[in-house]
Amino acid sequence: MARRKKKRVISIKKMMTFILTLACLIGITYYLLTMPIKNIYIKNNRIVNDNEIIKLAGLEEYPSFLLTKKTDLIKKIKKNKYIKAVKITKSFGNIITINIKEYESIALTKNDEIILSNGMTLDNTYDLSDIPILINSIDNEKVYINFAKKFEKIDKNILRQISEIEYSPVEVDEERFLLYMNDTNRVYITLTKITKLNKYNQIKDKIEGKTGTIYLDAGDYIELKG
Repeated sequence: MARRKKKRVISIKKMMTFILTLACLIGITYYLLTMPIKNIYIKNNRIVNDNEIIKLAGLEEYPSFLLTKKTDLIKKIKKNKYIKAVKITKSFGNIITINIKEYESIALTKNDEIILSNGMTLDNTYDLSDIPILINSIDNEKVYINFAKKFEKIDKNILRQISEIEYSPVEVDEERFLLYMNDTNRVYITLTKITKLNKYNQIKDKIEGKTGTIYLDAGDYIELKG
């Protein structure tokens, strides 16, 4: 006699449990994927304001925390040419922290353009005014790039004491500059010795309120006015 095959009976209870479990997993996954960013913290920006950075990053509507990619944010934010580097941190509580590093603003041109520390010249869209003015042109491209790079090393409080910068090369030094200070002193400096300028206040104290020309390009001496 042929054996009868037993029919498998699917338990309705097991089926319902499976469907409910699957529905829960889908619901939890959807919830996690659509949970918005709760807080955005922006640090170390001085020129580009918070609202502009948030708009550049596309975070105005506080999108999904999990679906927001750090690499995408960095790429978008760095479209602003004042921004040198961006670091993004995502942390518990759906918090995004954006650390900004900007290029230093070295000087203004006579046309009110900004010279950045990477040598780029941009429109002065942020109306910067607390930096010196380069009153003539630097035709030597190598010197110009080095000028921007080296002037980044000047202490910002000292940079603000400079009113005007004049490119003043001589035969033996193509990287020589004349600085007109707010206190009417004049300072000759060469790019290889630019960090000496950070001691300007100590040098000024030595001349006890008098004014003159300070030579930091060679010899380190001072000629006082009569």
